[in-house]
Amino acid sequence: MGMLIIIDQPPYGTWAGREALDMAFALAAFDQPVSLLFSGAGVNWLRKAQDTAGIEQKSVEKNLAAAPIFGIKAILADRAACERYNLDIKTMIDGAQLTDANAELMAQYSQAAFAG
Repeated sequence: MGMLIIIDQPPYGTWAGREALDMAFALAAFDQPVSLLFSGAGVNWLRKAQDTAGIEQKSVEKNLAAAPIFGIKAILADRAACERYNLDIKTMIDGAQLTDANAELMAQYSQAAFAG
C-alpha cells in the first residue's frame, strides 16, 4: 500500500512542499513505497519549463525529475486542480499522471501526509 504525500502548496514562496519532497525521497531511499499527489496550487510544481530567474530560486523541475531514480512510485496530479490552473498532460513534466483526488485514491494507501 505505502504512503501518499500530498503537496498542496505552490512550489515557491514556502518551504513546506520542498520539505515534503525531501521526506518522500528519504522514505523511498529506505525502500518505503511512497507516491506524491499534487493538489490545489501544488499542481504548479508539475509545470514544464519553469523560469525562476526572477525569484532567484532553483526550479523544482529537476528535483521532480529525480523522483523515479529515488524510488518514488508515482507522481500524481489532481485532475480538478490541473483544470483550475490550466495544466494538462502536455504542459506537465514527464511522468506525471492525472488522477481524481478522492476517497477511492486515498484508500489505496496505508498512510497519507500533507505538506502544509
